[in-house]
Amino acid sequence: MMKRENEIDAESRYREFLPESRRVVVKIGTRVIEQKSGCPDLQSIKRLVKQVAELHRQGYEIMMVSSGAIGAGVDALGMKKRPTLVPDLQMCAAVGQARLMAQYEQLFLEEGIIIGQVLLTHSDFLHRLRFANAKRTMEHMLRHGVIPIINENDVVADEEVKASLSLGDNDYLAALLVKLVRADLLVILSTVDGVLDADGKRVSCIENINQAFKLVNRDAADGGLSKGGMASKLRAAQIAVRCGCVTVIAEGRAKNVLADAVAGRDVGTLILGSAI
Repeated sequence: MMKRENEIDAESRYREFLPESRRVVVKIGTRVIEQKSGCPDLQSIKRLVKQVAELHRQGYEIMMVSSGAIGAGVDALGMKKRPTLVPDLQMCAAVGQARLMAQYEQLFLEEGIIIGQVLLTHSDFLHRLRFANAKRTMEHMLRHGVIPIINENDVVADEEVKASLSLGDNDYLAALLVKLVRADLLVILSTVDGVLDADGKRVSCIENINQAFKLVNRDAADGGLSKGGMASKLRAAQIAVRCGCVTVIAEGRAKNVLADAVAGRDVGTLILGSAI
């Protein structure tokens, strides 16, 4: 019993430092902001926008990595399910990205905040000049109080839409963004309340990322509109923690989840960053 109490005390101390984070990357999964049909869930988007806006007013530098463009395009084009051919996926991305950003822009303007769209591909992180340009642009946006909303450029990224170099529902993209901007905290919002143990109970804190992988048998994709899965999120967390960035994986539809995560409350699974 005493050991368990000590573990709880340690977890609480770890979370006490989260409010001191200044630069936060928030990754929003497809199913967090969309209905099963692919139609955007406006109420869910509104809740997240209000939380991001409040953190922004508190002085946090927030960058959003938002999935959902392809799903929104599927709905707009009247498709019954997500297509599998690359040209169809790119068409859905082109249509859906405009719809998704229009909603974000309207909601953030109501909060008095300007947003900017940033579309990236896998190659932007491999070429030194493009990497530097992306970093400079992002830093400039943050200095001017603009919230960057980042997504994979599915419209032109043929190989990224395919499985071989897919950024995996933007989990991998969020991790690469952490490295790009040297973020302090990565919050991955999903449809599950963090990493679950063998009994299906939430694991509050993980000190070693390898422990988390042992809890996940296989990366079973959710199917349907999203491409993620817990193993995809853990791989993203692995990249982030190696950069010294703390990661929280939490239920994106839970009330005030983002605000609670940044405030250091016991939500989701906290994965500690490596000492650097």
